Amino acid sequence: MSKDFPAIADDLNAKIAILKDGLPDTMAAFGDVGKATYRDGALAAKTKELIALAIGITDRCDGCVAFHARAALRRGANREEVLETIGVAIQMGGGPSMVYGAEALAAYDAFAADRAQRRPNT
Repeated sequence: MSKDFPAIADDLNAKIAILKDGLPDTMAAFGDVGKATYRDGALAAKTKELIALAIGITDRCDGCVAFHARAALRRGANREEVLETIGVAIQMGGGPSMVYGAEALAAYDAFAADRAQRRPNT
């Protein structure tokens, strides 16, 4: 069964908006950590997104895979870089990471297809 990763990301964004209303200080602080983490530094922002994607794969987190596959695409990652990232996650996480690696590639491909069709919010 194929997952709709753009829909997963949209649904999660809506749920996160509710958290922001209920926990404004906590969510603002978490957002600040993300801003600080994902800017270019010794590692490029794209590399950091690929690392986050690998962690999402090894943790088997659909929302993490959706967010970071989309973010990796937005930061300029190509499919071959995503595949190598999946390879590292498989090596680190074994069989479960292989399964989620396939999910991560499906997520990246879904966001790339959405971008090609010029859907909003990609």
